[in-house]
Amino acid sequence: MASGLTTADSTAKLLSDLKIDAGDWPPTLVKNLHLLSPDQIQSGKMLLEMGQSHLFQHWAEPGVDDDQKKAFFTQLSKLNSSYPGGLASYIKTARELLADSKAGKNPYDGFTPSVPIGEVLSLGDDNFIKFEDVGVKEAKNAAFVLVAGGLGERLGYNGIKVALPAETTTGTCFLQLYIESILALQEASSRLTQGTCQKEIPFVIMTSDDTHTCTLDLLESNSYFGMKASQVKLLKQEKVACLDDNDARLALDPHNKYKIQTKPHGHGDVHSLLYSSGLLNVWHDSRLRWVIFFQDTNGLLFKAIPASLGVSATKEYHVNSLAVPRKAKEAIGGITKLTHSDGRSMVINVEYNQLDPLLRATGHPDGDVNCETGYSPFPGNINQLILELDPYIKELTKTGGAVKEFVNPKYKDASKTSFKSSTRLECMMQDYPKTLPPSARVGFTAGVQVEDPVQQVFNNQEVEVWPRVTWKPKWGITFAEIQSKVGGGCFISQKSTMALKGRHIFLENLTLDGTLIINSSDDAKVKVGGSIKNKGWLIERIDYKDITFPEELRIRGFKIEKKEQLEKTYGNFCY
Repeated sequence: MASGLTTADSTAKLLSDLKIDAGDWPPTLVKNLHLLSPDQIQSGKMLLEMGQSHLFQHWAEPGVDDDQKKAFFTQLSKLNSSYPGGLASYIKTARELLADSKAGKNPYDGFTPSVPIGEVLSLGDDNFIKFEDVGVKEAKNAAFVLVAGGLGERLGYNGIKVALPAETTTGTCFLQLYIESILALQEASSRLTQGTCQKEIPFVIMTSDDTHTCTLDLLESNSYFGMKASQVKLLKQEKVACLDDNDARLALDPHNKYKIQTKPHGHGDVHSLLYSSGLLNVWHDSRLRWVIFFQDTNGLLFKAIPASLGVSATKEYHVNSLAVPRKAKEAIGGITKLTHSDGRSMVINVEYNQLDPLLRATGHPDGDVNCETGYSPFPGNINQLILELDPYIKELTKTGGAVKEFVNPKYKDASKTSFKSSTRLECMMQDYPKTLPPSARVGFTAGVQVEDPVQQVFNNQEVEVWPRVTWKPKWGITFAEIQSKVGGGCFISQKSTMALKGRHIFLENLTLDGTLIINSSDDAKVKVGGSIKNKGWLIERIDYKDITFPEELRIRGFKIEKKEQLEKTYGNFCY
């Protein structure tokens, strides 16, 4: 402070220099302005212009809680910079969406649903194998993005979901399975395209405050599961401000009057993070063509990736949503074509609780019903997307990485004037197509079930139980590759377990009734045949409330009782 100037004089001069009239500002803020930088004062001005003066009503006199006041503006800067368009844009969008919510506006008003055009695959037929071959060749031109910002608390697991076992036979965690699958695709793509050097496939993981450190620890403690550390990038999403009412007044943390309450924004943040990180342009310069998005706990995904990527390349889809057969009214969103009365159309996921009433309101009195296949004609969305890179970059350049948001306030009563608790804007990764122009080529790829499994009940849930057959991704990443390693009349009983941990393992005229584990080095060629019978590994139910078992078992409701098995290990020789 200049000699002879009081704090009030200094504040007045600062405001004059910034051309700010603070006549209507809260006195509690004005008294503390000398603590703030010019940029922070401008941020305060923005908040006041957006109707957020309540944030400063309880500020203490200068000299009290000064560090917390400065921390408030540090948090404000972070919230402002991490949202496309800044905090003012967030508040403006929130007011519009809250007004629509209060009015009960139907987000699909004027739209008529119909079944979209897509590719339905049948496992193992000539068409499937053709698409797989194309997809494996294209894999070297792809980047993979794993959305892993959430913990497993909803599942009854307090750790990160990617650390959970993908299956209980070998205990391989999801993250290891994903990395080994990408590496297997990388090698197969290089081999099929006769690459002179192996092109490394980029792998991005979107984390959050809840998962970032644990994810990094899991990678580092396992040497990135065989992937080069330089291939893996972690992008951490930030939370967004909570809202107290229909006027989008920002909510203060109940435990700290100098802190804005925040909550997760949703996995749709992955688009803005990729855009702001600059990775998309790096990939473009590296002549990549595809970005493949997947979520943290889908152990079967990479069985479908090669064929689905082949569909994208063959059909030249800008957006390809992987889908599964879906029973009518099943609690899973349906991939739907929506055509507006003004001619606009889009192919998008429609949540199951919206699809049935939408159909009934547009000339389908029975709503969402099964067709002659026994399934709904609207395929089930599983939140796995394949996007063509160049159109993706062009679209995100227009939107700044933002996707359409929604708000879901829980009102205290029918007047819809107040909330039970604070809410926030949310966004979903699969809503990216909502911003696309009608010319965008958007489709889906779906598979079919091949046979009925045995039904059993665990944790009061009926599940399908198959023979437990697992293999390392390097053993086989495509149906054709697996088919080439299985010959003769192989039979595996329903109670059997088989784990193949090697590259060149061939099954021929094998009859298995029990458990078989084969370990082999990458150079060994192993032929397995004949009749193998033992007591095997049994599935035993456990009570999810029984804390003597680890969480990862309790959430499944069963454990493996290893009675007997045949396990063989082979080095660099043929057998």
